[in-house]
Amino acid sequence: MIRIENLTKSFKNENSRLVALNNVSANIGNGELLGIIGSSGAGKSTLIRHLSLIEQPDSGTIWLDEIDLFKLKGRDLLRMRRQLGIVFQGYHLLEQKNVYENIAFPLQLVKMSKTEIKKRVDELISLVGLNGKAQAYPVQLSGGQKQRVAIARALASSPSLLLCDEPTSALDVVTTKSILDLLVEIHRKTQVTIVIITHELSVVKAVCQRVIVMDEGSFVEDGSVKQVFTSPKHEMTKLLLGYQEGQL
Repeated sequence: MIRIENLTKSFKNENSRLVALNNVSANIGNGELLGIIGSSGAGKSTLIRHLSLIEQPDSGTIWLDEIDLFKLKGRDLLRMRRQLGIVFQGYHLLEQKNVYENIAFPLQLVKMSKTEIKKRVDELISLVGLNGKAQAYPVQLSGGQKQRVAIARALASSPSLLLCDEPTSALDVVTTKSILDLLVEIHRKTQVTIVIITHELSVVKAVCQRVIVMDEGSFVEDGSVKQVFTSPKHEMTKLLLGYQEGQL
């Protein structure tokens, strides 16, 4: 169980302060597939930087089971970061390394044996549908294939939480569907907890079980996708949906 408790973060903006996260709280269940949606500037990127332990809050914390993540230091923090798989917006692949090497990279950092690395990388290449592409370099791949490599790399260390930052924003409609289908299949096979940060309603509707709507640094709505999409309560949710009574 992940518990976000009273998380607050602000940034100095010339002569004022911008509140990016405004005392937000939520629980994320083990094995859940959660979508977090909001317009530009809603606080989604700041939230994912906190979930990935890149950013420290002004106040509040995030718990993983009984562990306060922001109290971790040194080796404990490094070990926890290995439990977090991150699919960055824009792929962030190592251009001088091939598909195999990109996926293997986080395993090499923890000094896994070559035999174990090969076994794990081969499993992941098969899982994400990149058979025959192990020796290809990012420049030789399509956008969808690059995203599959990024997903495989994020899964390399068998994380308990997979964070996806706008995973389909640079993809066409057909490729988007294939990546979303892949995330659903990964969730079915591994039961990893997945959090998808997105501004695309179609992504949430296609794959997520639950959705949190963000606006101006706050969680303004939280519920099942069907509940929120058919009976939105907050004005921002209605605006995002272009809401019409009774539609999903």
